[in-house]
Amino acid sequence: MSKRKRIAIGGISTECSTYSPLFQTEADFEQVQGSLLVDLVDFPFEKYEIEVEPLSYYKAIPGGLVEADFYEKTKCGFMEQIRDACPLDGVLLLMHGAMYVPGIEDPEGDWISAVRSLVGEKCIISVCFDLHGNVTDKIIQNIDVFAAYRTAPHIDEKKTYYRAAKLLVTTVNGGRRPKVVWSPIPVLVSGEMSSTCLEPCKSIYKQLENFDQREGILDANLLIGYLWADSETAIASTVVTCTDLKAGRETCAEIAETYWQKRNELTFDMQAGDLKEAIAWLPGEFSILADSGDNPTAGGVGDRADVLEALIDAEIEGVLVAGIASPGIINKLQGTNKTAVTVGGELGGGGPNVILNAEKIYFKNECAVLSMNGITTVLTEKRRPFHKLSDFTELGIELKEYRLLVVKSGYLSPELQSLSAPSFMILTDGAVCQHFANLENKHRQRPMFPFQNTAEFVSEVRN
Repeated sequence: MSKRKRIAIGGISTECSTYSPLFQTEADFEQVQGSLLVDLVDFPFEKYEIEVEPLSYYKAIPGGLVEADFYEKTKCGFMEQIRDACPLDGVLLLMHGAMYVPGIEDPEGDWISAVRSLVGEKCIISVCFDLHGNVTDKIIQNIDVFAAYRTAPHIDEKKTYYRAAKLLVTTVNGGRRPKVVWSPIPVLVSGEMSSTCLEPCKSIYKQLENFDQREGILDANLLIGYLWADSETAIASTVVTCTDLKAGRETCAEIAETYWQKRNELTFDMQAGDLKEAIAWLPGEFSILADSGDNPTAGGVGDRADVLEALIDAEIEGVLVAGIASPGIINKLQGTNKTAVTVGGELGGGGPNVILNAEKIYFKNECAVLSMNGITTVLTEKRRPFHKLSDFTELGIELKEYRLLVVKSGYLSPELQSLSAPSFMILTDGAVCQHFANLENKHRQRPMFPFQNTAEFVSEVRN
């Protein structure tokens, strides 16, 4: 009986806005290990007679730059796990593609190349990326399989893990060794302008599955890149895993050319405008406002009170604002007779300070829920989104009791979309501001649409 092939699973994943004042530290990351990590990937390795070595997977809500000392400590620990697990036939790395560390221009490339140096050239390395990740030559030159999300909002994480795992186990069990090619595209827009629920990206991403069926093509990908990183590595790209290099190059170039030709059609997936326009837009029925510039799931700080202040000034009632990060809020209010609190910019995100004189307060799940003048505000101990319906029910909040829901978001999550409510994205200030002209732009490659415009583009396919 032949010896079972062995693969390891692990990685690190976060998204880093260079415009955020915060640093991501050890406290921001969740570490997934053991059977939980195998369950996360959810692939039938046993069916393929693969022995799995789950290592560590570090993941965090998007934020600012990753603290250098934490990154180095974590990387060293992970490489020790790799070293202990060797010899390996394959490695599955769960990454993102938009991580930034001071002094390290390409952390994903740094991490992946370190893995390659330990496992050797014969070992098959398969990586998963977010479609808002950035790709570099260093990444591509050290991997054998690449698979990225194909939906934004992201609802296909499990499918992406499956694609990457299947190609990995097929290869280590004797399949033809793949190659990965890529083509940078000088386009860099926000996820909100490239939703796969809306044209042109809807059709472009749907076509990727058809490319997978081409002779010599295993997995075709289009990455939008990460807008809020002023970095030389921030750029859109196509990445193709293939067994036929010629077919891979042709497919890579075709997808890149298509995205380039459609760049002027990229637009927001809902009505958008400034705060004044948003308040004027409010309908009489239940509706949703998305505070896009302070969205923590894109790298925003999550502490700004701009929208809350505007709603108070406009005397809008029947409002739920969920939520605003206000560290220490429970200690400030719990067990006292204090009902007034100042919120806004407590983590360094900027914006106005707003005084809330609460008529009612309660505490649950590390949140303080304050009501005053027809507005209920959820203040959170930590940066967090409110994108799931359970986020509200767990706090005892019934959305049907409100006229207006305000969330820190860009495009709405699938669960919020399911409410089928009229929605408006507010182009607010913050670490993930949608006003491209307001973003510092010192390090990005030039020309880069829409920062600079050029009618010329000839795809350059690399491997």
